[in-house]
Amino acid sequence: MKTLFAHRRRALQAQIAARGLSGILSTSPADWYYLTGFTGEAGALIILRKGAALVTDGRFTVQAKEETSGIRVVKQTGSLAASVGKWLRGRGRGKIGFDAAQVSVEQFRNLRRSGGARIRWSLAGAEIGSLRQVKELGEIAQMRKAALLAGDVLCAALKLLKPGVREIEIAAEIEYLMRSRGASGPAFGTIVAFGARSAHPHARPTGKRLGKNELVVLDLGVILGHYCSDITRTVFVGRAPARIRRWYSAVQEAQAAAVAAARAGITCEDVDAAARGVLAHYRLDKYFVHSTGHGLGLEVHEEPRVARGQRHILVSGNVITIEPGVYVPGVGGIRIEDDVAIHAGRTEVLTQVPRNLIEI
Repeated sequence: MKTLFAHRRRALQAQIAARGLSGILSTSPADWYYLTGFTGEAGALIILRKGAALVTDGRFTVQAKEETSGIRVVKQTGSLAASVGKWLRGRGRGKIGFDAAQVSVEQFRNLRRSGGARIRWSLAGAEIGSLRQVKELGEIAQMRKAALLAGDVLCAALKLLKPGVREIEIAAEIEYLMRSRGASGPAFGTIVAFGARSAHPHARPTGKRLGKNELVVLDLGVILGHYCSDITRTVFVGRAPARIRRWYSAVQEAQAAAVAAARAGITCEDVDAAARGVLAHYRLDKYFVHSTGHGLGLEVHEEPRVARGQRHILVSGNVITIEPGVYVPGVGGIRIEDDVAIHAGRTEVLTQVPRNLIEI
C-alpha cells in the first residue's frame, strides 16, 4: 500500500508541475488517506513538486508516523492555518494551490499572514479529485465488497418491516447490522421513510410508525475498508394499488435505461437524460426532483455528478450511483438506486439486490 500511495503522489506531482504550481494544500481527510494512508481526523496535507508534509496536532502525530511513509510529519503549533503557513515560509518561495471549498475566509487570511509575501496562493481544486474519481482495480474490488455488504444489510432490514415499527427503530437496526457484519459505519445518515414521508428524497428517520398500505424507502450505505456504497430500494406494505405499480414500473424502466446508457465515452448528462426521457414518457418527470446520480468512492458524494449540464465523459474506473425517483407530495416516493462501475467495454452493477416491486 505504501508503494501505491507514493505512486498516487507522483501522479499528483506531475499535475502540480503542469499547472505551474509549487504545491497543493488539502484539508480533506479523504485526500489524506488517498495520498498517504493517514486516517487521522485533523490536519492538512501539503504535496510539493518534490516531497510532502502532513501537519497535524499532538493527538495524531504518532499515528501519522505509523501510517505513512515518505511523508514529513509536522506537529501543529497554534492554529492549523498558521502552522501550515509557517512551514511553507520556511521552504522559501512558491505558488501553492488550494481548494476554496475546503478553506474558510478566516483560514485563508491566516495562511497568507503566516506564509508571508513569498508564498503565493492559487485556486486549485480539481487535481486530487480527478485522480480519485478514476478508481484502480483494487479500489473497485473493495467497493464491490462494500456494495454487496450494503445489499445484505438491506435484505435483512426488509424482514424487520411490519406495521407499528418506527422509522428510527429501523434505522438503528440497519446501522447495527452494518457494524455487526464488518462495516466501520454508515456512509451517510441512513434514510428510512414511511408513507407520505417517502416523498422527501432525503427524509431523516423520525418516530413515525409504519402503517398498512404505505410505501417505504430505505436508502443506506456502508463504509468498508475506507470505501463507500449506496443503495436504495422501495417496498410497499400491503397490496400496491395500480397507480403505485405504474409509478414503480416507470422508475424501474428509467433506472434500467440509465444503467444501459452508462458506459465509457458517454457524458454524464446523457446518462441523466436517459432516465429523464423514460419518466417524461410516463409524464412523471416533474416528480423527479434531483440528479440521476453521483460519483462514489472514499466519500459517498464525489465527482462526477450525473446530472443535467454535466459534460464529464465517463471513463473506465469511474464508479457512480444511478438513482432516479418519483416523489408525489402527500402520497409518497419511489427510488431505486445501484452502484455502477464503468469498465472498458462493459458496465458492472456492484449492488446485487432484486429491483422488482416488493410487497410485504
